[in-house]
Amino acid sequence: MEKYGVIMAGGGGTRFWPLSREKTPKQLLNLTGNGLMINETIERMSDVIENDNIFIVSNKQQIELMEKSVSNAINKQHILSEPDRRNTAACIGYAAMEIIKKYGDGIMCIFPSDHYIKDKEEFSHSLELAIDEAEKNNTLVTIGIKPTFPSTGYGYIKYNKKNTEASKNVMEFVEKPNLKKAKEYIDDGEYVWNSGIFVWKASVILDNYRRFLPRVYKYLVEIGESMNTPEEYDVIQEIYPQIPDISIDYGVMERSDDVKVIIGDFGWNDIGSWDTLAVLYNVDENGNVIKGDQVNIDTSNCISYSENRLIATVGVDNLIIVETKDAILVCHKDKAQDVKKVVDQLKNSGKNGYL
Repeated sequence: MEKYGVIMAGGGGTRFWPLSREKTPKQLLNLTGNGLMINETIERMSDVIENDNIFIVSNKQQIELMEKSVSNAINKQHILSEPDRRNTAACIGYAAMEIIKKYGDGIMCIFPSDHYIKDKEEFSHSLELAIDEAEKNNTLVTIGIKPTFPSTGYGYIKYNKKNTEASKNVMEFVEKPNLKKAKEYIDDGEYVWNSGIFVWKASVILDNYRRFLPRVYKYLVEIGESMNTPEEYDVIQEIYPQIPDISIDYGVMERSDDVKVIIGDFGWNDIGSWDTLAVLYNVDENGNVIKGDQVNIDTSNCISYSENRLIATVGVDNLIIVETKDAILVCHKDKAQDVKKVVDQLKNSGKNGYL
C-alpha cells in the first residue's frame, strides 16, 4: 500500500510573535540554523516516504510563500490551500479525501510542520512501526514521546504498559496538566507526551469521521464529489469554511476505542514557544540563549533574540527578549505561553500591520 506524508502547515505560530507572523509563520522560519522548519519536516521523512507522495495543507495566506519555500522538494500540486482555518479535523479530512479521490487508498502519516527531531534514524524506525500497525490492523495510530520531565505544556496519552508489543493500547488522552499532575504522570510510568503525529489509512480515518464527526464528514463528501471536475476549486471555496472547527484529538482520537500508540524516543520537541529555544541553541555559562548582536551584563537564564539591533541587558534574570524590525517583545519566561495573548490583543485593536 502506498505511503503518504501529510504536513499540517496552516498555523500562525502565535507563541513565536513577533518573529512569527500570519504570512511568515514559524514553519517558514529558519529557527534551527539548518533551514526552514517546513523543509526539515520534509527531509526527515524521506527515508520512509517518497517526496512525490508528500502533501502540505496550508492557509491561503501562506500558499505563495510556501510554494517558494519548498522549491522543488515536493509536487506543487500537493500543496493544498485551505480557504479558512477550520482546525486539524478539517485539514486532515481534506487531505484524506484528496488522496482517496485522486490516488486511491493509502497510509497517511500526519505531521505538524514545525517540530524539532534530533535522531532521524530512530524517528524513521518509530514511523515504520506505526505504518506497519496501521496497515495490518486498520487501527488509528499515534506516536507518543517518552517524557523526560514533567511538562505542563504538552498533552499526555495514557497507555496499557502491560502490553509488551511495540504498539500499545491507548487508554486515555489527557489535556495539559498542572505541575502536580504532570509529576504524577511521570512517576506512574504509563503516560507519554502527545506529539500530534498520526498514522492511519485514508479510508479508515474517513470512516471514523462518518462515525464520530458526521457533520464534518458530510462537507468532506461534498468536496470529494467535486474533485477531478471543473467545479473543484469553487466547491472547496464555498464548502470548506462551513466545516465545523474541531480538532482531530477531540473529534476522533478521544472518542475512539481503537487507538494504538508507538512510544518514540528520538529527541522530540514541538518548539511551541520562546522558552523552548534552548533545544536549538547552546546555553552559555549563565544559562542564557543568545542570538544576534548582544551585550549581557549580570544576565542569567534569559532568551535574547536579535534580528537587527544590539540588545543590551544589565542585571536581569529569566526573561525573553525578542527584537525584530518593527516590534520588541519582553516577557517573563514563565509567561511564554501567553505571548499569543499579545497577538489576540493586536487583532482586537485593529493593529493588523503587526500580525
